[in-house]
Amino acid sequence: VQLQASGGGLVQAGDSLRLSCAASGLTFSRYNMGWFRQAPGKEREFVAAIRWSGGRTDYVPSVKGRFTISRDNAKNTVYLQMNSLKPEDTAVYYCGAAAARSDYSGYYYNAVAYDYWGQGTQVTVSS
Repeated sequence: VQLQASGGGLVQAGDSLRLSCAASGLTFSRYNMGWFRQAPGKEREFVAAIRWSGGRTDYVPSVKGRFTISRDNAKNTVYLQMNSLKPEDTAVYYCGAAAARSDYSGYYYNAVAYDYWGQGTQVTVSS
């Protein structure tokens, strides 16, 4: 199984970025997908999750209204559209794939729910 994250970069506050995570080696449409981030000296933090069908999305409050998670099951890819970026969004962003073990959305806020991880992509937002 491989999850290949891409799309990170150095931007200014207020700019936008679109992260992509291409999956291979798994039945993508059967996995819930999530984005997490980790800033230097901090623990990995949940950012957003989307159910296998795309029918439900969840966000950490700090990004709600600015970030949008989506997926294309035909392309085995999950996206994170990030608008109105802030310096505090600076982190390495990781995508994860979680088997659909629970209907409880909070289950997918935890990194331990995820079976597979991508390598991460750096997002740096300057002020």
